[in-house]
Amino acid sequence: MQTNYLVAVNDFCTSHQTEFSFLKSLQQTGLIEITTIEETEFIDTEQLQQLEKFIRFYYELDINLAGIETITYLLQRINKMQDEITALRNRLRLYE
Repeated sequence: MQTNYLVAVNDFCTSHQTEFSFLKSLQQTGLIEITTIEETEFIDTEQLQQLEKFIRFYYELDINLAGIETITYLLQRINKMQDEITALRNRLRLYE
């Protein structure tokens, strides 16, 4: 993995005024992935949007980690079902 697509966890925590322990908890629950390179921990830039959403859930809406896991799971299921509906509609158009 190239470092130019990674953000240092310390920089992220400082800029978003969040605790490192919260990010570690998200990693332990499998919601985010933290990469360690030469004793420095990084977050992939592709995860930043999702991570910022988790921060809003936790700090602004006061939702605990179990709630964040549940919300994430349900949103993933909804997205999967929407993709399936789109695919079924496309197949249906073939028969019209």
